[in-house]
Amino acid sequence: MTHVIRSHPVPVSVPALLGFIAGFVDICAFLGLFHIFVAQLTGSFVYAGAHLLSGDHEWVAVLAIPAFFLAGCLATTLAFHRAPGGRALAWVMALECVLLTAMLVTMLTVPLASVTAPGVAAAALIGIAAMGVQSAMVRLFMHGVPSTNVMTTNTTQLAIDVTIALIAWARGPSQSEAEKGQARGARARLALYWPPMAGFIVGTAIGAVCFEFTGAVALAVPLLLAYIVFGWAIRLEVSPSPSAS
Repeated sequence: MTHVIRSHPVPVSVPALLGFIAGFVDICAFLGLFHIFVAQLTGSFVYAGAHLLSGDHEWVAVLAIPAFFLAGCLATTLAFHRAPGGRALAWVMALECVLLTAMLVTMLTVPLASVTAPGVAAAALIGIAAMGVQSAMVRLFMHGVPSTNVMTTNTTQLAIDVTIALIAWARGPSQSEAEKGQARGARARLALYWPPMAGFIVGTAIGAVCFEFTGAVALAVPLLLAYIVFGWAIRLEVSPSPSAS
């Protein structure tokens, strides 16, 4: 019995959809939970450092770091134990669906009157855990796919590759073979990096509009899309293709 976690071939629509989900959830948390970001941790590290000095910042931002970390650990443990029986990807995606469902239910049923309300902390930490699971899932099962919820590195890589591709286009046939190879690599990465980034941007835009008109109910949109990805994962693993290493 082997516990090797194997990656899968992923159509371009899946990273784009996951990026959309992350952007939508992030903007809903930002608007509904007093400007808390759940999709990435950069701000939480800053808050943690500030809390050590002043003690004036909300504990939820400090707890975001272990919540995200432990969610990644849980996703990996689940993938490891489900690997021998198959459908490990589907199980991890199911975990994200459960967490997003819990976030939606919490935001709809628990008072969110102030940033110090227990319901705000609960909803935020559940959302952070959901994004931690998604981040780990991409790393575990989608070889070569960039992050679908943390856009800083993606933006940097996109800037590098767009510049290399434009320089190569401007230089034309005067390029060396090494330069041509560099340009081909940049164009190949562009094809990987733009879908989740575009999905995230569109998700934040549509999520902001939906939240403005419907409030927390808007979270039903990324939840439905997450269940669609879950269905795709089940179908993918019914007859597994040769996996990438």
